[in-house]
Amino acid sequence: MPRSIWKGAISFGLVHIPVGVVSATSSEGVDFDWLDERSMEPVGYKRVNKVTGKEISKEHIVKGVQYEKGRYVVLSDEEIRSAHPKATQTIDIFSFVDSEEIPLTNIDTPYYLSPIKRGEKVYALLRETLCKTHKVALARVVIRTRQHLAAVMPLASALVMVLLRWPEEVRDLDDMGFGDAIADVDLSKKELDMARRLVDDMSAKWKPEEYQDTFTDKIMQLVEEKARAGKIENVERVDDEEERRTADIVDLTELLKRSLGGKPRDRSDIGKQAKEKQEPEAKEKPASSRRKSPGKSASKTESTASGKKTASRTKKSASATPAKSTRKTSTRKKTAGS
Repeated sequence: MPRSIWKGAISFGLVHIPVGVVSATSSEGVDFDWLDERSMEPVGYKRVNKVTGKEISKEHIVKGVQYEKGRYVVLSDEEIRSAHPKATQTIDIFSFVDSEEIPLTNIDTPYYLSPIKRGEKVYALLRETLCKTHKVALARVVIRTRQHLAAVMPLASALVMVLLRWPEEVRDLDDMGFGDAIADVDLSKKELDMARRLVDDMSAKWKPEEYQDTFTDKIMQLVEEKARAGKIENVERVDDEEERRTADIVDLTELLKRSLGGKPRDRSDIGKQAKEKQEPEAKEKPASSRRKSPGKSASKTESTASGKKTASRTKKSASATPAKSTRKTSTRKKTAGS
């Protein structure tokens, strides 16, 4: 079952229904990443001054609202936080209306409401009441820091909360300037009958499994074909630290996945791994730890490989030995000798 993005309660009168809010939609589109065509390295986002073109650090960025053209009022983070509505963790129902009264243009995002904390019975009570009265509940709810207008309605055995656009967010038809050109049109009976017959011929049942995003299907088909043909570019992954430093857009879901990905490792394990990285040669080739100095190691290797490999290859092999390991071994031997 998908995770709840919000937990609280439906509240109306003295009724209190504990629920969790689960997204009823998911984004399944194609995710195009930006890559540098010269090196196939990921391209990130940077905060850039639009006038100078120079990158600026986060501490020099403030938030402003354009009051007049070219003139801004700057607001501090504290002032912005003070304007946020108080989070009550409740879906506050304030009215019941007929569903037909809600304009289609006001409908925004649907969410499933799942009962929690043994609230199944009162949950079912509200659902059945809405079904029998043919009403939907209008409510206000604060999710994260934003207040929303919402409609709670029954769907089969569940309750659904649909976030609605505020009236000022929807353009009025009168502002579109359609005029009488589409309102008062003289249509003949023959034209209407032909159009109705066409509608009847094309009428069908709602079959969601038949409605496909052809763009996504075609893109993924192309990706699969090119991958099978070996046309794959190796992209060097950047450190998470670098991604966080250059990205302006933070994917909260991805951060949560990272947080839940595993428990922090013990410090002793981290130290052990660091030590192993510093002395890879000492573990793989114990003989190298007996070398006394870089010069002697090279000459000894040359004499051992005489008749099998050329001196130049032997010198190359000796120079490939990590400097850290050689210096560390030399120091240890010197200490032991003294």
